[in-house]
Amino acid sequence: MPCENPLWPCAMTGAVACLAGFEDVAVIVHGSSGCYFYPASLVGVPIHGTFLVENEVIFGTESRLVEVIRDLDGRYARIAVVNTCVPAIMGEDIGDLALDGQILVVDSPGFLGDLEAGYRRALERVAPEVDPDTPGVNIDGICRADPFCRGNAIEARRLLNLAGVPVAATFCLDRYAATRRAAPFTVGTNPDLASGVGTACGSLLGLDAVGETFERLAASVDGVDTRPVMDEVAWADARIRKACEKYLRRFDPPRVAISAGHAYAAFAADLLDRYLGADIACIAARNDPGTGNDAVTYTTDFSAIREMIRDAEPDLILGSSYEATISSGAAFVGLTPPLRDRVALSSRALIGIEGALRLMDEVLNACVNRNRRPGSEQMDLS
Repeated sequence: MPCENPLWPCAMTGAVACLAGFEDVAVIVHGSSGCYFYPASLVGVPIHGTFLVENEVIFGTESRLVEVIRDLDGRYARIAVVNTCVPAIMGEDIGDLALDGQILVVDSPGFLGDLEAGYRRALERVAPEVDPDTPGVNIDGICRADPFCRGNAIEARRLLNLAGVPVAATFCLDRYAATRRAAPFTVGTNPDLASGVGTACGSLLGLDAVGETFERLAASVDGVDTRPVMDEVAWADARIRKACEKYLRRFDPPRVAISAGHAYAAFAADLLDRYLGADIACIAARNDPGTGNDAVTYTTDFSAIREMIRDAEPDLILGSSYEATISSGAAFVGLTPPLRDRVALSSRALIGIEGALRLMDEVLNACVNRNRRPGSEQMDLS
């Protein structure tokens, strides 16, 4: 049976999400069918599994793993094997499979920790190399399990291109070869998943963060033109303020409950407090970055989160599909996986200019819909 907590993926899923971001790396989940299907439902790209059954658990799993590797051999730049709980507990040594360098063995069973721990462990196994002569800037914090994965990567690349900065490696939404020639400087999209590759120049999560990060880039990298980015930051700030002022002329600031990864939750809380004067009733973070924030409760216990939200009686909930079920009278905006029963075809960003605008779009529309009474006029927030 898988040890996955569906509310927040474990280390095994984090490792899979990291490795699945490299389009020329085949990812094998070495475990049961349950261990395979949960990450497969989140990462959005094909992965592979050994689908271990009782007989193999009793007599050994290596022959089954070798069979799957043999089927994939020659079709990918690398093959990554993510070890799950059962083979790890059995103590089987599959490290010899990695001796030729073409196979990356990542020992990341679920009991080792949360998604972030598994993501970092997988990236350490990839062991990116910084080339001082590589032009441009790396992007990190991209994760295949994140519903904003592709949108965040697109927005980060757009902003860098706007400032005249070429993109080097993207961790992790790239080809494996890019990890062997990373640039010396990196900007992040999700501080919870900082890669540690090169010199970190800051985050793109939030309008203030965008401005500060591009100022650091300009001081470190030749040829960075911050003006176009700063102009967009000012334009977005004015646009959000105008829409929120219109909302507040008709409605009270919302009372808000937030449940997500720490970085996303903190970003959303700041945005809603700054522009809407929202009452942030509670924040439940799925991971603890060690910052010691007393305003945040770190938990993946759904019963604890349910009690927090029920006690808060929020007007607006930001979180996953699980939190959406707790208070049927509250408006809801998706912020973290899983987000079920929703069509999501476009590449939605949470970072940068477009991310801040999109989040406020969804918040204002959700709150207006909640507050609107039958027969009332529609409200134009543009």
